[in-house]
Amino acid sequence: MNWRTYILTLSIGVCTVCSRALEPDFDARGRQFIGIDSLAGFTNGTESSSAETVLTSPKLQSRIHFNEVVLSWNADTPGKTHIIVEARVIYPEMATKYYELGLWSASSKEFPRRSVPDQKDTDGDVRTDTLVLQQPADCLQIRLRLAGEEPGRPTVRFLGISLADTNVRVRQLPPETNAWDKLLPVPQRTQMIYPNGKTLCSPTTVSMLMAFWAETLKRPELDHTVPEVAAATYDAQWQGAGNWPFNMAYAGSFKSMRAYVARFSDVSELEQWIAEGTPVGLSVDYDRLRAKGPGPNGHLVVCVGFTKAGDPVINDPGTSQHVQKIFPRRNLIDAWACSRNTVYLVYPENAATPSDRFGHWDSATSRAWIPARK
Repeated sequence: MNWRTYILTLSIGVCTVCSRALEPDFDARGRQFIGIDSLAGFTNGTESSSAETVLTSPKLQSRIHFNEVVLSWNADTPGKTHIIVEARVIYPEMATKYYELGLWSASSKEFPRRSVPDQKDTDGDVRTDTLVLQQPADCLQIRLRLAGEEPGRPTVRFLGISLADTNVRVRQLPPETNAWDKLLPVPQRTQMIYPNGKTLCSPTTVSMLMAFWAETLKRPELDHTVPEVAAATYDAQWQGAGNWPFNMAYAGSFKSMRAYVARFSDVSELEQWIAEGTPVGLSVDYDRLRAKGPGPNGHLVVCVGFTKAGDPVINDPGTSQHVQKIFPRRNLIDAWACSRNTVYLVYPENAATPSDRFGHWDSATSRAWIPARK
């Protein structure tokens, strides 16, 4: 028996049209995050003959012009269930097709989780986990396709929409020095002791982040080995465990945990999270981080603190000894910029997040701009 009557609730208002002018006085620094923790504003367009439940968001007006979109989700997909996450962009004269940004399932046997290749057209392309547009936009829609039979039901608990205007260049902000001379007790783990270890930086980063919360919250069920995380985040299409949203979907699948991909604009925002007591996963160019070349050489690391002088302290899984290192601040700025300052944010759902000056993560600021539905 399928479950087309499945109902979700929405706790934030969303706008239903994309005709509102962008706010001229707000400087979002080329980034925006939209967090949705419930879905009642989504319409159910399921046909009676379909085995899927298809939920479509209202049209979402952004406060920036964006040319890249990364979606994250925290969902429960028990048994023989899966979800497909899609997005389309709406311009004044037309709408793009829906691009598939991932098929996710906790069980890779029934529905191998995978990214979707070969979606390029004249409007854009999906590069594994990132929708890249030919022309900037300020409006989009999300569509969720949920499939499963009783007794299992997929449940989407959170959606994170990270938007970026990659053409924006911003000045460096003053540092948040209250994070200086602070070190978080994040367990140090290496990817290099495992078979195919050179490809396991992302699951090793997630393993370290989850181990930190396992100890902090006294929840040992959050602590999993690198091979366990790698198996649970493996992208069958990409043939690796480096898919950003898949790593966050795994971390966010645990009870009361929130995990998503976001993009910051400055190291000072990273310092805010360290000062708050939350380690952050960073996507960097490894060659630039170590000053060994221009790259590209994508790598994931964990920022666990800052020195007295403001240099970042990094748990670097790409080494078999001395995992914790200090890198020059300028190296981090250069290396991190190669991913548009992409981060993994993992923390308890009820945790207080740092003051969000620009609307770059899930916070009251990032939600306050959305007008209530009429």
